[in-house]
Amino acid sequence: MGDRLTIRDHTAKLVVLGVNFVSRLTGRGSGTVIGGRLGLQVSPGLLTSLSRNRSIVLVSGTNGKTTTTSMVVAGWGPGTATNATGANMPAGHVAALSADASPQTVLEVDEAWLPVVLSATRARVVVLLNLSRDQLDRANEVRLMAERWRAALANVGAGSMTVVANANDPLVVYAALGAAQVLWCDVPTTWLADATSCPMCTGVIEFDGSDWRCVCGFHRPEVITTALGDELTIGGVTVGLALAMPGEFNRANAAMALTALGVFGVSPTEAVGRINAVDNVAGRFSLRHWQGHAIRLLLAKNPAGFTAMLSTIPYDDSDVWIAINARIADGRDPSWLYDVGFESLRGHRVFCLGDRRLDLATRLDYAGVDFVVVNDESHLQSGDEPVRLLANYTAFSDWLARSSP
Repeated sequence: MGDRLTIRDHTAKLVVLGVNFVSRLTGRGSGTVIGGRLGLQVSPGLLTSLSRNRSIVLVSGTNGKTTTTSMVVAGWGPGTATNATGANMPAGHVAALSADASPQTVLEVDEAWLPVVLSATRARVVVLLNLSRDQLDRANEVRLMAERWRAALANVGAGSMTVVANANDPLVVYAALGAAQVLWCDVPTTWLADATSCPMCTGVIEFDGSDWRCVCGFHRPEVITTALGDELTIGGVTVGLALAMPGEFNRANAAMALTALGVFGVSPTEAVGRINAVDNVAGRFSLRHWQGHAIRLLLAKNPAGFTAMLSTIPYDDSDVWIAINARIADGRDPSWLYDVGFESLRGHRVFCLGDRRLDLATRLDYAGVDFVVVNDESHLQSGDEPVRLLANYTAFSDWLARSSP
C-alpha cells in the first residue's frame, strides 16, 4: 500500500489515540505512554509507518535532550510535531506521531533507545549532545553506549542522514565517527569526567581547553559550528545569542539546535530570535510560587547536570534549596552525589530537601558547605528574592506539581 497506513497500522493508531484520551480524561496519566504501548502491540511496525514522509530530527544524549528538542521546535516554527511531554521511548514517539501529522518532526530520544528509534524512523538529522553516567543502578557503562551508537550510525546509508555532534565530548566523537556525514560543533561542555580514557585505545586523553587528543591519533575533529560567549558561528555565519534561559550549557543546546536546522535550509539569522525567546522548558528554569515562596526551578539529575546547574549559581551568600530523591525514575543509587563539585556552594546556605536529604547533607558536610536538613518544609522561610531550587528527576516533578506559575 505504498506510504499509506495499512489497516493494521490505522487500527493501532486509533488505539493509541483512544487509550491516551481516556487516560487523560480519567486523570490516570498524561496520555503519552500507555496508548503507545498498546498501539505497538497491535502493530509492532507502527513507528516506522507513522514516520514516513516526514522530515525528522532525533535529539539524544544524557543531558539537554528536552531543552534542545524544544529549541529545534521553536526555531523551525509553527507546524512542528514533537513529543513535548518528554516521553522519549518508542511508546511516546508513537503517541506524538499519532496525534500530529505535521511533516516537520522533532523527537527527543532516550540515549539507550537511539539505535532502535534510528532504525525505525529514517531520521534526516540526529543530534548527539553528550554521554555521561546516569542512573547508576541500571544504566549501561557509558562507553558501551558509545559503542551502540557507533554501530547504529554505521548502519545508516550514506547521504540519507546528517549527524550534528558535540566535538568536545570524545565519547560522542567516537560514536559519530560511525556516520557517513557529520557536522561537528565546538560548544561549551562542562562535564568530561567520563571521557578521560580513549575509546579507541584506552589511553589517556589530554585536554587543552576545548581541544583534546590521544597519543593513538584520536583527536577532536574540525568544527563547522563555534559557540563563544554570546556569539555563534555556523558555517561562517555569525549570530548573537541572547537566550532567555541561563547557562553555558543552554548556549551549547542552542548551537546544536541551529546547526540541525541548517540542514533543512533554516538560516541561523531566521531561527535564532525564536530560540532566544524560549524561557522555560517543561517547567525547567521557570519561576514558580509555593506557600509564599518564589522559586526558580532547575532540573539536575546526574553529575553532569548538577555541574552545569551549579555554574549558574552566583558567587554570593544567597540561600539555595536542593531536593534529592532516589526513586525508580531517578535511579536507586545516590552515590553519584560524590561526583558533583558541591564545593562551589561554599558561602551559600543550602537547605536539604527530598527523600535523600540526609545523603545530600553528608555530601555537603564533606564539601565544607553550610547546610540545613529540612524535615518539615512548612518551616522554610521566604525571602525577598526568588530562591534557586535544584532538584533531580522525581523531586523536580514533585515541586512542579505542588507549585504554581
